[in-house]
Amino acid sequence: MEFGSFLGIEDFYYLRKISGAMKNPRTRFNDTMFIEEGEDYLLPYLADNVGPVDETRRKFIKGVVFGIGAIAAASVLDAVRGLQVPLAGENAYVKMLLVDSTGTAVKASSVPVNNPVIVLYEYPLTNEINFLLNLGDTSGNPLALASTSVTIPENGSTYTFPGGVGANKSIVSYSAICQHLGCKPPNIHYYPPQYMKTGLTFPDFLPPDALAAAQKANLPGIIHCDCHGSTYDPYHGAAVITGPTQRPLPSTVLEWDSSTDQLYATGSIGVPVYGHTSTLSGGTTVSGTSSTVSNSSNPFTS
Repeated sequence: MEFGSFLGIEDFYYLRKISGAMKNPRTRFNDTMFIEEGEDYLLPYLADNVGPVDETRRKFIKGVVFGIGAIAAASVLDAVRGLQVPLAGENAYVKMLLVDSTGTAVKASSVPVNNPVIVLYEYPLTNEINFLLNLGDTSGNPLALASTSVTIPENGSTYTFPGGVGANKSIVSYSAICQHLGCKPPNIHYYPPQYMKTGLTFPDFLPPDALAAAQKANLPGIIHCDCHGSTYDPYHGAAVITGPTQRPLPSTVLEWDSSTDQLYATGSIGVPVYGHTSTLSGGTTVSGTSSTVSNSSNPFTS
């Protein structure tokens, strides 16, 4: 039996991300420190290099690695290290600081709530653009976004969206490429609460069925693609609200440094970005240790 055959798809995918971090020269795993410190080393290592370790992930790691004794744990980690991870060139997911056009780190507190402007950055490949959103309620107050399960209608499988980051846990990031046929902004963009209405003109046409579905789900805003009508729920992992898409938007995992208020992109979860066999293949890796965030346009005033 191959290692991982007893795991769910989501857990196996998480172990593959750990494998990539362990093998990446920038985030090399220190076996000596692990043997000496155990979970006191492993859990912070995962938080820093793979992504936030919520209670579900903590229990999973402790059950798989620490529930079987120290010697067996070392064997498990050797198996994890040997897992095959999809690569972009010679790199797996790397942790990248989000910066503005001057190279200055973007502060979470500076990201406007319910901003109608399309804000984009590339990660982890140069042809993979992502939305950066700070989501709020109808009064403009930031909304804390909890971890939630996201269903892929295409096959019925699920994965866990980790929730928002920042002081208010309201900042999220999703692929800005529609999962139906690959349309990009401004054809696909975020509709803040103040623009949740019909009668808008291109590229802001909002079909009555999309608005009705959002209202039924009690969603303050949506991500909608004007090309063919696909609609996504940005408050719950960009889950599908209306077709024709059968796949949620991939979520780019963000990390927030509370001491500096800086934001980092650290990985991707969900289905691959549209047009890619995996999110880490089919393009050129973003160079350096940062990705530039830029304002594309405000479709509601264009």
